[in-house]
Amino acid sequence: MNHWRAHRSGRRSRFFSSSASLAFLSALFTGLLLLFTQSGCKPSSGNAPGGDTIPVGEYTSLTGKEATYGISSHNATRMAVDEINSAGGVLGKQLRLICEDNQSKAGEAANAARKLISRDRVVALLGEVASSRTLEVAPIAQEAKIPLISPASTNPKVTEVGDYVFRVCFTDRFQGRVLADFALKTIKAKKLAILSDLKSDYSKGLAECFKERFVAKGGQIVAEPSYSGGDKDFKAQLTAIKGTEPDAILVPGYYTDVGLIVMQAKQLGIKVPLFGGDGWESPKLLSIGGAALEGHYFSTHYSMEVASPKIQSFVKHYQERYGEYPDALAALGYDSAYVLADAMKRAGTTESKALRDAIAATKDFETVTGKITIDAERNPQKPAVILTIKNGQFKLLETIQPD
Repeated sequence: MNHWRAHRSGRRSRFFSSSASLAFLSALFTGLLLLFTQSGCKPSSGNAPGGDTIPVGEYTSLTGKEATYGISSHNATRMAVDEINSAGGVLGKQLRLICEDNQSKAGEAANAARKLISRDRVVALLGEVASSRTLEVAPIAQEAKIPLISPASTNPKVTEVGDYVFRVCFTDRFQGRVLADFALKTIKAKKLAILSDLKSDYSKGLAECFKERFVAKGGQIVAEPSYSGGDKDFKAQLTAIKGTEPDAILVPGYYTDVGLIVMQAKQLGIKVPLFGGDGWESPKLLSIGGAALEGHYFSTHYSMEVASPKIQSFVKHYQERYGEYPDALAALGYDSAYVLADAMKRAGTTESKALRDAIAATKDFETVTGKITIDAERNPQKPAVILTIKNGQFKLLETIQPD
């Protein structure tokens, strides 16, 4: 069975074809169902920290162009919170996850964070998966002195905002090194083209980190065209790249664009490997790119194929609860909630400074995506994996430990 195909499609409402108005109502119903039922994102009654629960805020993309990332992360965060509460909660209280949908839109993440801090008086924030949206919120959390843990924002600038900002994913400095070494050692690429998204902090940051390592180790960049996220036609950039005869092409983008890029590269007769970072990982990538993805590669945070009891337990329970297999965004969302709960227990309080200090002191904490130690820059030291696409599935190729 293909673990990675988009099982979500079975949960969507069908659109009525009899009239435009019925189609609109069906679409509206689907959106509301996603927001309030599947996601578990319910309105807050505004419990304060001194009540019977501990309010924890989550801002994520439950709708919009990158919703599959946000839904995966949120579903696993919700599952983790439920597990923690079933085991007795934290400090004698239940965690209360209060979530806000930022709709994958610039500006909405900041609005969501302000609501969670001022209206709901959350003791910490979890989010976002996209670096651009975490960079919106990080200054807000820092000013309010509310600890923020991003599950999946890899841009190095995220934690540079201030000492209340953390992440449980590796950074693009590490991911860039991983991909550069992979290009040189595994696919033997000496001449390489980079096709990046000029509107994405994630894409630009990963491309820069990759390039620094690749060139320092003797590689040559022969072309660096760009695109804007959401574009549909990449043939001009790919034709220009083809003319430089690279050994491989780095595409540090999100799956929504990557699937089309890989498909159009095949149509143009480009036969060299394409590869990228964790932005590739989504079941939707397979439905967009189809057979054109066969034999290409990307780096990410974990693989279901690793025979770790913690990973296998997480995969089993997620699949039982949501009817699909968890991707890396789910694993990171799950880990972010557990890192926060562990810090609360060690701090013995949810007071902001003590909680911040406890998160910073996290050491050798076992998570689904690896054993986490938070370093002086508030980033975790942990491994990465390289996956290849084979027979329509994401398959583990190798695991890379931090330097």
